[in-house]
Amino acid sequence: MRKTFVALAVLAAVLICTFDERLRAEDAAHPLHHINTAFENASPLWWEVDAEGVVHVHLVYDQERGAPNRANGHWNFRIDAEPGADLTLLLGPFANIYNGRLGTAAREPATTFVSDDGKEWRAVTMEYVEPDRRRLKVRMNGPSLYVARLQPYCISDLERLKTEIAGDAMVEITTIGHTVENRELEMIRVGSPDAPHCVLIRARAHPWEPGGNWVLEGLIRRLLQSDAHARQCLATYCLYVMPMANKDGVARGRTRFNANGKDLNRDWLQPANPILAPENTALEKWLEAMIASGQGPDLAIDFHNDAYGNLHFPRPDTEDARWDDYLARLRRFEEVLRANSWFTEGSSTGISPTIAGGLQKRYGIPACIHELNADWIAGLEDYPTVANWKKYGEQLSTVFFKYFTHPDSGPPARASQ
Repeated sequence: MRKTFVALAVLAAVLICTFDERLRAEDAAHPLHHINTAFENASPLWWEVDAEGVVHVHLVYDQERGAPNRANGHWNFRIDAEPGADLTLLLGPFANIYNGRLGTAAREPATTFVSDDGKEWRAVTMEYVEPDRRRLKVRMNGPSLYVARLQPYCISDLERLKTEIAGDAMVEITTIGHTVENRELEMIRVGSPDAPHCVLIRARAHPWEPGGNWVLEGLIRRLLQSDAHARQCLATYCLYVMPMANKDGVARGRTRFNANGKDLNRDWLQPANPILAPENTALEKWLEAMIASGQGPDLAIDFHNDAYGNLHFPRPDTEDARWDDYLARLRRFEEVLRANSWFTEGSSTGISPTIAGGLQKRYGIPACIHELNADWIAGLEDYPTVANWKKYGEQLSTVFFKYFTHPDSGPPARASQ
């Protein structure tokens, strides 16, 4: 019996050593060392290498509270591997559920961005793979390669911007509330509150959508150049910006929902739940105070990213005599936008519980959702780079000026509070 036990122990040791050596040999044979997500705005994921050497990157779904909706649309990670290696990655799953319906983002034209240093980025096309994956082939120019859906805009980027503009006499930065995880929510004012008109812009309700932040950087910096154009603009309108509505999601590398699983671009036809969506409650209270003081916005825009890049004009879910006036103003804005920027995509109208629908119905503010195409800028025939988005922000300074100086763009009648 003792001899049998010893023999079995020796056999087990041999098998373990053999398996361990095989694993070490496989590790040594594959050029991938690690996929790193230990940095700001990195996406939650896990990964494995299959028998063919393909690296499977499994993204973790973002789940909505009280609904079946789930989303994978943000990826931001760093590949550590042998320099000069060619790697094939398979990303997914993208079997998202949107508004209760199963769908997938994998059929959409897919662009991702890669960077050797996390600073200079270049666009790469991904291949659609059945049923809900995308294939990405990359070459390692050095020991590391960053991969992101879009060039990231992090909380640290916002803090840098705030620091750089805080000393300007035309800027005021005010804390208007806090996120679920107690991060500060700020409102940035550029210009005089006594200007004849006022624009409100919100960005980053969905964490994966950084385009609006880059556009706002371009707009804010253009308005602060102190040249004749900037002075002309700020004599006409004041800009208010809520730059990062979903800071918790940005910090955690999530896709769509806040830390309580709430979509901050839904349920706007009634007051927000201050426990579940304090980010929306903070904006509502700010708006109500502004309207009470007679300084409510004349126009509001909520920036997002998707694969189409359209404008969305919400119409009311009930009879509203103001709708024709709202739509006329928004169509005028669209016309001025097309004439003075690279925007060429489409527009739509429809019943919507988004912030735009809520601002119109509850506060009497003409408002729209502005999607920024995350794959291709048709008006420039170019990829959605940071330079192109900042350029769009610069163009918006002119768009707002020409919109507000149009003879038919006087302030609309305000909704009663």
